[in-house]
Amino acid sequence: MKLIAYIMKTLWGHRARTMLTVAGSAVALFVFCFIQSIQEGMNDLKQRQEARGSLIVFQANKFCPATSHLPQDYDQQISRLKGVKDVIPIQVFTNNCRASLDVVVFYGVPPKKLRSARDFEFVTGNWDEFETHQDAAIVGQAVASRRKIKVGDKFSIGDLSVNVAGIYRSDNPAEENYIYSHLEFLQRRQGANLVGTVTQLEVILKPGADPTQIGAAIDERYRKGPVETNTRAKGVFQAKSLGDLSQLIEMAHYLGLACVGLVLALVATTTLMSVEDRIQEHAVLRTLGFSGFKVFALVLAESTFLSVAGGILGVGTALVTLKLSSLSVGAEAVTVAFIPSLHLAWVGMLLACLTGICAGIIPASYASRAEIVPALRNA
Repeated sequence: MKLIAYIMKTLWGHRARTMLTVAGSAVALFVFCFIQSIQEGMNDLKQRQEARGSLIVFQANKFCPATSHLPQDYDQQISRLKGVKDVIPIQVFTNNCRASLDVVVFYGVPPKKLRSARDFEFVTGNWDEFETHQDAAIVGQAVASRRKIKVGDKFSIGDLSVNVAGIYRSDNPAEENYIYSHLEFLQRRQGANLVGTVTQLEVILKPGADPTQIGAAIDERYRKGPVETNTRAKGVFQAKSLGDLSQLIEMAHYLGLACVGLVLALVATTTLMSVEDRIQEHAVLRTLGFSGFKVFALVLAESTFLSVAGGILGVGTALVTLKLSSLSVGAEAVTVAFIPSLHLAWVGMLLACLTGICAGIIPASYASRAEIVPALRNA
């Protein structure tokens, strides 16, 4: 306890330098957590069990949902295939097909099919209100938080306006970034007459069904028209839709590593300056009986404390900010949530601790091996 009090007194004696180092480490680890949270969202999107248990049928050679138009009666034909449990026709409307931090995605789905296919828990509102009014919509709580939407509000985007009948939460963070409305309402929205066509079909498979075989059978069936299809597993479809965005997220990973390197350099520089300023003090400690190892441990503890303090501040602030902001990034009507997970917190704090230890090794070694007499004379 005395050594801990000594370390704290030493750091407080140079409080300006200590606070600047902690603040610099906190900023770097804050950026690291933000970058890693979107990577967490990508990984979560890929690993979702429901993404592996369903297929998405899209018009061949089309990209943005606005360009895909499949005959709606494909759902009845596909539902007769062996291994298919259900087929959900979906009309998609989005305010932006390009990568955006505030993309709004509407999914028009028959209410009864939506209720059986999605496991939603209502925060406010209920299914009955949604099912009985064709211009009603249910909103994911992430969208509701960003757009300040409440039940009973009229929400408009572009030429589309809906009455909010409920706000739901889901165990899939990406799902909370969608707004679900009635299929026919979205097909008949102002300026559009899309009755009889849908953007895509979601094919729910029976347990044990082979998605590759069923996907190939669907595409072969419509190879000669009337509209050619491209069928992929839901997870593959989402990854493909995100396209270049996923590559940018992968590249941003290196920026996160650069932030860790910044913490290492910052803490190492501060600790080395502290050792240079206190070389006489360390020599006195050696004359009082402190071993070189104990001096090494004191300096190492100082650098670790600086890094961990920055980690607590940076990681904690990042997780709170991510939780409150409900951020997501989307492209082509597929969204990826920024996920503030417990795993992210542990990774951030572990890196802060390891960085502090690595940053303190050279300064601590220098302090522990300094000659006592020359150190006292130089002082």
